[in-house]
Amino acid sequence: MAKKKPVKAKAKSKKPVAKAKPARKPAPKTKAAAKPKIVAKKPNGNGSALPPVSKKPWGGDGKALTGVKILDFTHVQSGPTCTQLLAWFGADVIKVERPGIGDITRGQLRDVPNADSLYFTMLNHNKRSITLDSKSKQGMAVLERLVKTCDVLVENFAPGALDRMGLTWERINSWNPRMIVASVKGFGPGPYEDCKVYENVAQCAGGSASTTGFRDGPPLVTGAQIGDSGTGLHLALGIVAALFQRNRTGRGQKVLAAMQDGVLNLCRVKLRDQQRLKHGPLKEYSQFGQNIPFGSTVPRAGNDSGGGQPGWILKCKGWETDPNAYIYFITQAPVWEPICDLIGKPEWKTDPGYATPGARLPKLSAIFDTIEAWTKTKTKFEVMEACNAVDIPVGPILSMEELAEEKSLRETGTIVEVDHPTRGKYLSVGNPIKLSDSITEVTRSPLLGEHTDEILTKVLKFTPAEIAEIKASGATGDMAKKAAAE
Repeated sequence: MAKKKPVKAKAKSKKPVAKAKPARKPAPKTKAAAKPKIVAKKPNGNGSALPPVSKKPWGGDGKALTGVKILDFTHVQSGPTCTQLLAWFGADVIKVERPGIGDITRGQLRDVPNADSLYFTMLNHNKRSITLDSKSKQGMAVLERLVKTCDVLVENFAPGALDRMGLTWERINSWNPRMIVASVKGFGPGPYEDCKVYENVAQCAGGSASTTGFRDGPPLVTGAQIGDSGTGLHLALGIVAALFQRNRTGRGQKVLAAMQDGVLNLCRVKLRDQQRLKHGPLKEYSQFGQNIPFGSTVPRAGNDSGGGQPGWILKCKGWETDPNAYIYFITQAPVWEPICDLIGKPEWKTDPGYATPGARLPKLSAIFDTIEAWTKTKTKFEVMEACNAVDIPVGPILSMEELAEEKSLRETGTIVEVDHPTRGKYLSVGNPIKLSDSITEVTRSPLLGEHTDEILTKVLKFTPAEIAEIKASGATGDMAKKAAAE
C-alpha cells in the first residue's frame, strides 16, 4: 500500500500540493509545484526581492518614506494636510508657491503682524518652499524638471486648473511615466464634479450635517474638519498605496480623493442606519423611547451613541460656570449592574422594568436624568476615575485649553511646540500616526521661497549659469523683489 500512494498522487491533477505530510516522499518538482515556493520565499507583497534585515537600531534606519519626493501644489487645508503627513513620514516635500504671495493661508487669520499665520504653519511642517511663476517659459522649464525628478504630484486646485497650467495628465506622464498625480476634488465624476467645495460644503454634501444636531433643530456642521483634513488623510493613504503598487508595475497613476466621498466614508454608520430604518425604528435612538415616529430618512440624533449603546452628555460639578464641565456617559448593557451601584440604584439591577436593555429603552430620558444627578456631584475627572474602575465607558468633554496642557499628549508627540523665526514658539498637532521604527520629527514650516536656491542646485542640479538665467527671467520672483526694492 505504501508504494501505491506516490503513483496515485501523480495520477491526479497537476495542481501543486499545498502541504506534504512528513511520512510521504516529496512531490516531484514540476513547474506548477515549484512556482509557489519561489513566491513564498523571495519576493514581498510588491513583487521585489526582500531586503536584508537592517542592522541599525530601531528608528535609526531612516523614515518610512525616506527617498520619496513630493511635488506639492497644494494650498489651504485639504492638500497640505496630506503632504504634511507624508513629510512627517520622511518624504521630501517641495512646496511650489507663487512669488510674493505664496499659499493664501500665510496671511489668513494672522495673529502676529508680518508673520505667517498659524493656519499656514500648522499645516506645512517639514516642507521646503520654492517660489515659481508657472506662466513663464523658464518657470515651466523648472516645473518640467521637478516633474521628472519627483515621485508624486499633489494638488487641490479647482477643477481643470492643472490642465489650464499646461500640466495635463498626458504631458506629465510623457515626462515621467512613474509619476503619481494625486488630487483632492470636491466631488467625484458626476453632475457636480466641476463645483468648488470647501469644508462645510463637503460636510453638507457628504451627509454629515443632515445627521448632526438635535431632532427638532437645524442641521449642524461639526468642529472637526472632516471635509478638508479628513479628505487629506484619505488622499495620503491613496498615495502610499499607489507608491506600493508602482514597485510592482513600474508606472504611476492618478489618485483621486473627493471631499464628498471622504465625508460619506466617515459617516458610514448613518448609511448603515438608513438601510436599517427600512426594517423598523432605530431602537437605540432616544426618540424611539419617547414614542416619536421615524420618517423616511435617518434623523438627527443629538448626542445619542452611534454604536448601538445608549449614550448622552451629562452635566458634571461646575457646569454652571464651566462650559465644558460635562461627560459622555454610555449605559452599556454588560456594565449595567456597576452603573446601578454607582448611582445609588441597586434595585434597578433586578427590577424587570430596568434589568434588560429592552425594558430600559422607554425610560432612557429618566435614567439619564438619574445618572446626571450623580455626575453633578463630581468633576468630570472624578466621574471618569470612578467609572473606569468598573469598566463603564465614559469620556470627559476636554477643551482645547485642557488638551494643550495635557502632559501625556506632549510626551507622545501628539502636541508639539515649534519655534518659528518670525512668530516665535507655538503649539501644533504632531503626527497622529505612530510607527515604532520611523521616528517623527516636527520641523517648522518654510518661509516663502526659503529653499528656492537649494532646490534649484541640489535637487534639480541646474548649473550656476542656468540658475542665473532662471532668476533673471523673473520665474522665481527675484526680479519682482529687485524692482520693489528699487
